[in-house]
Amino acid sequence: MTGTPRTLAEELRTRTDRGLIGLLRARPDLLNPVPGDVTQLATRAGTRASVVRAVERLDRFVLQTAEALAVAPDPCPYDTLGALMGGDGGDPAVAAELPRAVAELRAQALVWGADDRLRLVRTARELLTPSPAHPSPTGLGPTVAEAMAGMSPGRLQEIIAAAGLPTTHDPVTAVAALTALFADRAGMAALLDTAPADSVAVLDKLLWGPPYGAVTDRPAPHLQWLLDRGLLIPAGARNVVLPREAALHLRGGRAHHTPEPVPPALSPATERDPQLVDNAAASQAFTALATVEELLKEWDLGGPAVLRAGGMSVRDLKRTATALDTTEQLAAFWLELAYAAGLIASDGEADERFAATPAAEEWLQLPDHERWAALAAGWLAATRAPGIVGTADAKGRALAALGPHLDRSPAPEVRRRALALLASLPPGTAVPAGAVLARLRWERPLRSGAPATGPMTDGGAPATPGPDPADDLRSRLAQWALTEAELLGVTGRGALATHGRTLLDTPPDSTAPTPAETTAAATRAAALLAPLLPEPVDHVLLQADLTAVAPGPLRRPLAEALGVLADIESKGGATVYRFTPGSVRRALDAGRSAAELQEFLAAHSRTPVPQPLGYLIDDVARKHGQLRIGAAAAYVRCDDDALLSEILADRRAVALRLRRLAPTVLAAQTSPDQLLDGLRSMGYAPAAESAAGDVLIARADSYRTAPRTAPAPVPDGPPSPDPTLLAAAVRAIRAGDLAATAERKPVQTPAPAPGAFPRTTSAETLATMQAAVLTNSALWIGYVNADGAASQRVIAPVRVEGGFVTAYDHTSDEVRTYPLHRITGVAELADDSV
Repeated sequence: MTGTPRTLAEELRTRTDRGLIGLLRARPDLLNPVPGDVTQLATRAGTRASVVRAVERLDRFVLQTAEALAVAPDPCPYDTLGALMGGDGGDPAVAAELPRAVAELRAQALVWGADDRLRLVRTARELLTPSPAHPSPTGLGPTVAEAMAGMSPGRLQEIIAAAGLPTTHDPVTAVAALTALFADRAGMAALLDTAPADSVAVLDKLLWGPPYGAVTDRPAPHLQWLLDRGLLIPAGARNVVLPREAALHLRGGRAHHTPEPVPPALSPATERDPQLVDNAAASQAFTALATVEELLKEWDLGGPAVLRAGGMSVRDLKRTATALDTTEQLAAFWLELAYAAGLIASDGEADERFAATPAAEEWLQLPDHERWAALAAGWLAATRAPGIVGTADAKGRALAALGPHLDRSPAPEVRRRALALLASLPPGTAVPAGAVLARLRWERPLRSGAPATGPMTDGGAPATPGPDPADDLRSRLAQWALTEAELLGVTGRGALATHGRTLLDTPPDSTAPTPAETTAAATRAAALLAPLLPEPVDHVLLQADLTAVAPGPLRRPLAEALGVLADIESKGGATVYRFTPGSVRRALDAGRSAAELQEFLAAHSRTPVPQPLGYLIDDVARKHGQLRIGAAAAYVRCDDDALLSEILADRRAVALRLRRLAPTVLAAQTSPDQLLDGLRSMGYAPAAESAAGDVLIARADSYRTAPRTAPAPVPDGPPSPDPTLLAAAVRAIRAGDLAATAERKPVQTPAPAPGAFPRTTSAETLATMQAAVLTNSALWIGYVNADGAASQRVIAPVRVEGGFVTAYDHTSDEVRTYPLHRITGVAELADDSV
């Protein structure tokens, strides 16, 4: 195609396949379904939903360029756009970056046309053009022509006369004359030189927006001076507006108060030793593993109940935070982290509650670095945002941890981008979180609209300030991402660790990595983390105060056994365990004898077993099992009838409602579990027995859900297409465009209207097909598939037999077979069409 394109579709046809692939990659929503031809692609690219999505993904300077085009004449020459962005004096930084901004808008099909006739797509212009309901970030108001629409001709003549212009014969030329005056730098300066000082002050307050203000029924003289000369134009009963041309003159031609062609710098930077950063991150990674493991241990017998609306109650979240020795907000993060990794879920029973999943058992058996990889991969791809736990939803209800409304689709992209900014710095370099947030806001500025317009009194009150941009969702997601990365050990002391950089490694063309790519990157990162994690130790240090100190992380069998025999008193670099009568009894209930416990401690302690600890174990073991409890409802059996008499005489046993059945047997009207707890609270050490009279071993049990998969992330729009799909889509669009625009040979029957399908009789269709096979020529056909969907195609018939035609289909780029009865008609193509 030659000449200047007249439509967006014509310009798209001139693009190379690489250019179309770039458009479809940047705007993947255009691919669903694949457009039939370039005209459909252009139409879809101009729909409101697609344009809104594309505009929201522009960086601040490209967005400012689009906003400037929205207030510029249509079409807009490149030089005019440059003047709007850089002002009358020009700006070298703006001039250097403006070609990139225009090229980006072109690539995304938001701008089309030659440089001397740049056109913003109509839908984008409607979105970005200033209006009273939707102010523009430029702070500009309507043009003189728009603001004066509907004004009486007599009033128009009064205004241009007051402005020092000759009167005209019609409103159109009057508006044009006033517009030309406001655009004339010398003429406008001369007019303002005669303005009262208070009038100029009012213009200064409206200069950068909002351009609307309110006045009284009897404006002050300095306001009336502005109204008489059109520098303020009535915009309602009590409102006025500063016209766009006047504002641009006062601004020196600039559309924006502060153009931002260059992203904010990541500064101030603090350089640290990369090895210290890696060590700090590894230490925090180990703490993260220990915290999640502690959570699974806390929920080993089942977690809290699931609320009717989903999620955990506030009370259960507080209990979990207490068990993990952390705050409720951090407890919500650890819960969501385990949930994203598929380690906890709801059990789905009638009395639904949360519990560990079977995958948690497998996770606990993995080496530390592999366990970290599972957590990191789940966190990086998760769309759930723990930071919003406790905040109110649209209906004013508090959002619960593990609840159904915590997904925020932009979270993975924001998380990756925040880490990528840290990765762009030299190893070991940290920057304040505010610098990262400022860069992210520049890359994806939030278009929340201009601040609300406050009434302008005769004194000219300033406008009400708008919302703080730091409160937008993306900024909060980025802040949470940086905090969570530190908790998880991806960063250390604010800098990205070496294994954190590897975690971000993805294929070059992958804008949204697949789960497999994320898992592979996490595995590579874990391999770098493994040497930095502390080696598990196989010993403890027993002390005379009935405590044991673990000088590091214990091997899993030792940690599990010691966790039954003693209670954890404190955690940190060294874990302190305390032995108590209750903890020793717990180990005896689990089937260990006193001798086995003594032998276990001697084998795993680097210090001798203290005498007080040996006495404690022997003393508890001597009493353990002397009483036997079984089911009557429950009974107590003991060979020492004096001990049973002592129990009967004890007032604390009244609640157990005991009675003697025999010299060595007492019966109770309570359950065995309640009887066990009651006698233990009285200072005895009973043991449960089975119906056969054998001692029941109270082994640590566990409750698990049915197999569960990790929650699937909620995508932010359509997935990023792969190169194969993009290439196939472009081929289909080109072929469909060929079918829609190819020149046909003249036929005797009336030619179909543009866009309509060809219509021929069955005999004509068959004869034309057979002739095309002999001449090896291409045909244009109308085809209706089994679902009733009609389409037009360009085919090259190869064989016609049995009511079917086998042909090479240019649309699908493959050989296909079509039933002849589904072909509505056929036409030959001109010789130079294919």
